Amino acid sequence: MNIELLNKSDKFLLEVDDIAKLLSVTKASAIVEASRYSKRGSLIRLKRGLFIVPSKFNSLPEDKLFQIANFLQPPSYVSLTTALSYYEITTQQQQNFIESIALKRTKEFTISNIVFTFTLVKKEFYFGFEPKGNFFIATPEKALADAVYLSALGKYNCDFAAVDFKKVNIKTVEAYLEKTNKKTKEFWDKLCKSYKI
Repeated sequence: MNIELLNKSDKFLLEVDDIAKLLSVTKASAIVEASRYSKRGSLIRLKRGLFIVPSKFNSLPEDKLFQIANFLQPPSYVSLTTALSYYEITTQQQQNFIESIALKRTKEFTISNIVFTFTLVKKEFYFGFEPKGNFFIATPEKALADAVYLSALGKYNCDFAAVDFKKVNIKTVEAYLEKTNKKTKEFWDKLCKSYKI
């Protein structure tokens, strides 16, 4: 069966050209085959022209899932509680849930059993992230600043009681928050008093 050839690929993500090469067919035929396999559930279509074999998707490590998050909606970077958990700054664990900050739109994708969320922020607040291997993720301070900013606006619900504020540079967080608004700064002041930051 042709799908077995796709399973044997060294690549964890398959583009149409990869499928054509693996199946020894034309690109046009590969598009048809990929569509057929996707409908059967033998392939997962992540976005136009990008696929993954279900068995590989279901056993992906965290860094590969973060890479997929970046691919699903560029430009974006992993942030919020997902990033805080990655840096071991929060004890709040999110199973099968990956959060990102995006520049185009707020959107949610559910692929297999994994939920990928993208929250839109203003262009002037889209910064403070860095590459880690093959994915982009917020710095610890920006992940916290994103959570504070969106929580202040009522667009996010972060369990700040689970956050270890000693693991971040508070001055850097505050410098980031200076780029937001009065409501966010007031929300941060209340957090500082509540958690004696």
